[in-house]
Amino acid sequence: MRNAALVLGIIGGIWGMIVGFFGYGYTTFIETQGEIGDFAQQVDNVQLVRAASFLSPILAIAGAAMARSRNVAAGVLLLASAAGLWAGFGFGVFTMFPIAMCGLGGVLALAAKQPDAY
Repeated sequence: MRNAALVLGIIGGIWGMIVGFFGYGYTTFIETQGEIGDFAQQVDNVQLVRAASFLSPILAIAGAAMARSRNVAAGVLLLASAAGLWAGFGFGVFTMFPIAMCGLGGVLALAAKQPDAY
C-alpha cells in the first residue's frame, strides 16, 4: 500500500503542478491584462487559487516521498493536497484526476499498517 501511495502521490503532484501553473498564470494574466468581457474574468478568491497552485503539489510530492517511511504523515499531507486542490480549483475535468490520486494515495498511506512485503 505504501508503494501505491508513493506512485499515486507523485503522479497526482505532477498533475497538480500542471493545474497549478495554469491557475497561477491565469490569475496573473487577468490581473495584468484585465478581464476580457465574458470570455476571461478574474476568479473570486485570487489568493486561494494562488496558494492552492503553490502548496497542493508540494504537499502531494512531499507526502509521496514520505509514504514508505512515515505513512501517517504522508497520508495527512496527501489528503491535505487533495483538499487544497478541491478548495482552490473545484472538481472539474482537469482537477478530478489529481484530486482522486492524492486522495486515494492518502487513504492508502493511512491504511498501511505494516511495511510492504518485498
